[in-house]
Amino acid sequence: MEGILLNGLYVFLVLFICYIIFILPTQWLKIERIRYPLNLNVRILQISDMHVERLRIRPARIAAIIHDEKPDYIFITGDFTKYRKMLPKLEEYLRAIAICNVPIYCVLGNHDYQQKNVNDLIKLLRKYGLKLLRNESLHLEQFELIGIDDFDSDKSDIKAAFRAIDDRRTKLIITHDPNIVLHLNKEFDYLMAGHLHGKQFNIPFFFHIKNAGKLPRMGIYKGLHKQQYGAYYISKGIGQTGVNARLFVRSEVTMHYL
Repeated sequence: MEGILLNGLYVFLVLFICYIIFILPTQWLKIERIRYPLNLNVRILQISDMHVERLRIRPARIAAIIHDEKPDYIFITGDFTKYRKMLPKLEEYLRAIAICNVPIYCVLGNHDYQQKNVNDLIKLLRKYGLKLLRNESLHLEQFELIGIDDFDSDKSDIKAAFRAIDDRRTKLIITHDPNIVLHLNKEFDYLMAGHLHGKQFNIPFFFHIKNAGKLPRMGIYKGLHKQQYGAYYISKGIGQTGVNARLFVRSEVTMHYL
């Protein structure tokens, strides 16, 4: 009997350690705070890589963050879900975000384009007032907002995205795959992307094993960076893909103070 109890304790300890290492980082949401001096005096909440089929952050938690942080805008940088059957679950999140009455702009990601009919997702986004940008721009009060479609899905058209902008104004870009910056030869002020999940599993040479493009192989897969044409930020994302776990990488949403 004592041996059975001891074995049970060992199993419990192993499961508890696995939970702490692999599952807790998907639930322990971090609010990253990035300050970049563009003198716009705007607060932007970036949500990336929701992957609602593997998302452990509840809609109410996201709504509470929006209520507490009071952003001027919400930018969602792609990968809502790859499964049509998950649209009802996504709707719960969209309802919680939209009820906060903050302007929401978004782009699609590679997983969104893996749906059989991406138009079903697009209709749902529009139902809740999200403005989807697909290689196009908007003239907002303080800046030009440019949405470049997903590079990984071969949907990007940089020329079309920049066609109607006022080049004298501050230019913000939202896109999904940050690898686009290696092909972006137009000046911009600030770009927000996701896609790479901050590795999701923070182990050495991860992106030499998993091909996610040239940028992460260069060691650039999260955080704030600068290149000759402008600054860009890569979110670690809020959801997971593949295995529903993270290793030494917490889920995040990001407040950008520009």
